[in-house]
Amino acid sequence: MSIIVQKFGGTSVSTTEKRQLAIDKVLACYNKGNQVVVVVSAMGRKGAPYATDTLRSLILDHYPNCSLELLDFLMSCGEMISAVTFAAELESKGYNAVPLMGFQAGIKTDNNYSNADILSIDTEYINEYLEKNYIVVVTGFQGICTDKKITTLGRGGSDTTATALGMALKANVVEIYTDVDGIMTADPNVVSKAKTISTINYDEIFQMADKGAKVIHPRAVEFAQKGNIPLKIKNAQTNHPGTLIHSKEKEIYLKQDRLLTAITQKDDISQITVLCNDTLSEDVALFSAISNNHISIDMINLLQDKKIFTIDCKQEFSLIEILDNLQLNYKISKAFSKVTIIGNRMMGIPGVMAKVVSALGKNNIKIYQTSDSHLTISCLVKTEHAQKAVNILHDAFDLCK
Repeated sequence: MSIIVQKFGGTSVSTTEKRQLAIDKVLACYNKGNQVVVVVSAMGRKGAPYATDTLRSLILDHYPNCSLELLDFLMSCGEMISAVTFAAELESKGYNAVPLMGFQAGIKTDNNYSNADILSIDTEYINEYLEKNYIVVVTGFQGICTDKKITTLGRGGSDTTATALGMALKANVVEIYTDVDGIMTADPNVVSKAKTISTINYDEIFQMADKGAKVIHPRAVEFAQKGNIPLKIKNAQTNHPGTLIHSKEKEIYLKQDRLLTAITQKDDISQITVLCNDTLSEDVALFSAISNNHISIDMINLLQDKKIFTIDCKQEFSLIEILDNLQLNYKISKAFSKVTIIGNRMMGIPGVMAKVVSALGKNNIKIYQTSDSHLTISCLVKTEHAQKAVNILHDAFDLCK
């Protein structure tokens, strides 16, 4: 008997009508003889009464210095309400269903409140219910730490719950239901001609998520890849086949005639230029301090007289403290975006970078910095030109076909 994990996001469970569509998909899967584990997010988005951001504001608007430990306890309530409501509707249709909180589902985490990492999952309790033919509805986004306190998993936490459970249960597939038809060649809000990608491998989807695509979180992809569990990204409101994510690269690329797979855009980036002497001790002091303060840097160029790299603009204040303490000369340039082309097939193919530079140059879009890997090329451009750059590259590499 196959185990299927199905995850439904906040918009998919926000109304009675949308929950009914989700329940129809669960029952269609269950009635085929599968064992089904459902993972649910909190209902709706900010402004909805039980949405995560709404719950956060109940405390933070009045107690802005509230501890993350207390905040996690509150934020876990949204998923609990979704799980109970979803299970109750399944029961009303004559099916056995049970809601489980993260800790009841055996999800154990570290104590990094509001951004906890999953350490292990004990599936014994879930399996007891599956063997009794129950549909198990698990609260996404949460677990329990070694101190027996509730933790939450940070952005994309419900996706991570679903794929981590999929790995632990050795599921046949994890289905992530969203409000789009699948993974797109670009953000459809930016590129009107963006197409749904039918199949993609783990490495590419990880790069897409890491470089700004918001369909699935990189941590969720890591669990799926580690367990070699196929992922499907599907629309909760339609019967579109969606996007299949797996590791069978040859099968994927025999069916593709495009050099690239997708283009992403990541905003809110600042470029840092540090003017310094070419001394090893200065380099060690700078980058050790950056690491010790948990600042993530990207697009790094180490030159004889200067160091150039990028950071998330939210980390500027912490970085400035480091630079000032080390008495370094520096310049911070703001309002940048990173536009990234992604595709496993471009590895070893000459002329890709030339095509990028030519396409952007003809449209007077300046590239301030670049970085690359075996399946990505990233260009730093001004945010005001980023969406135009994405559209230009989408056309230049024929992703609309």
